[in-house]
Amino acid sequence: MTSSTASPTTPRAAERKTPEAKSAAAKKTSAGKTAAGTASGSPARKAAESATGTTTPRKAAVKKAAAKKAPARKSAAPSGTATTGRAASAKKSASAKKAKATEKVTAPKKASAAKKAAPAKKTAVSGTAAEARTAPAAKPESRQAMVRRARRINRELAEVYPYAHPELDFLNPFQLLVATVLSAQTTDLRVNQTTPALFAAYPTPEDMAAAVPEELEELIRPTGFFRAKAKSLIGLSRALRDDFGGEVPGRLEDLVTLPGVGRKTAFVVLGNAFGVPGITVDTHFMRLARRWKWTEQDDPVRIEAEVAEIFPKSDWTMLSHRVIFHGRRICHARKPACGACPIARLCPSYGEGETDPEKAKKLLKYEMGGFPGQRLNPPPDYPGKPAPPLGAA
Repeated sequence: MTSSTASPTTPRAAERKTPEAKSAAAKKTSAGKTAAGTASGSPARKAAESATGTTTPRKAAVKKAAAKKAPARKSAAPSGTATTGRAASAKKSASAKKAKATEKVTAPKKASAAKKAAPAKKTAVSGTAAEARTAPAAKPESRQAMVRRARRINRELAEVYPYAHPELDFLNPFQLLVATVLSAQTTDLRVNQTTPALFAAYPTPEDMAAAVPEELEELIRPTGFFRAKAKSLIGLSRALRDDFGGEVPGRLEDLVTLPGVGRKTAFVVLGNAFGVPGITVDTHFMRLARRWKWTEQDDPVRIEAEVAEIFPKSDWTMLSHRVIFHGRRICHARKPACGACPIARLCPSYGEGETDPEKAKKLLKYEMGGFPGQRLNPPPDYPGKPAPPLGAA
């Protein structure tokens, strides 16, 4: 016999049976969670909790767990940061050391490279001047080349000064001898202005040998050193009268025995009064011979000997005139007129004086500069003006 009584069923069991019940239950559950969440997160509840200092058990647990984790993180963070900082500083110091080492190595290379590059830069900037500095030094001039150059200078000077002559006025060997003695430490012009009155008073060696010293001194005073020169003139006049029959000797050995007569004076007399070749080494000749590198000597006798080896004996007298002419007119002692010199290309000392042509022209003297010469009675072929007499304006 079966029982007709049905077992009672619970609501949950009934709900599991039908899908509608399941969806209704799900809706109830989600609504309850939403209400709980809203209630716990509402501003009113938060205010109440903050006022009472109480929190829900779930939040308290969450906060406690967060508080435990936070110190650990904080403590770990500093140690980690410190370790990272130390590592970073170590890396920085290592890189700095490497940079310094690299600078030390590369600095000399840069300096050497800069030094190597410097000449190139200078050359690019200075151009010709740098090329002149870096150009190889010229080879020393050989003896043969110097002799050729010296003889060419003589030939060209002969073309420039075809009228070269002794710049002392004289009519005979005695007058030339006296005028040459007086020319020491003065100009030929001053001597030429003085000798007319002198020779008018003492025309012969015998007359001058008998001269009163004070009267002779007064006549030659304009030439300077008049006392010493008067003594020499009286002495050589007496020697000519007593030893040479009143005549000027025509030999070097005899002339140098006369008072006040040296090799220079003797060669002037021999070359121009007797036609005997000789080199006259006066201040002009000495200066130019050294400028032209014919000699390095300072002593007149040695200069004479070395120059005599360069030129034929037949050229000695006229060579002396040409060189002295050039020294007085163009190649001055203090400021040579290099820019107006006709033999500048042959001169190893070119540039010692004024090289500008226009400025150099203003330095020329005598007939080269359009001025009177030194002789009151110059030779007929002299192209310049005669010198004015003593005292003339």
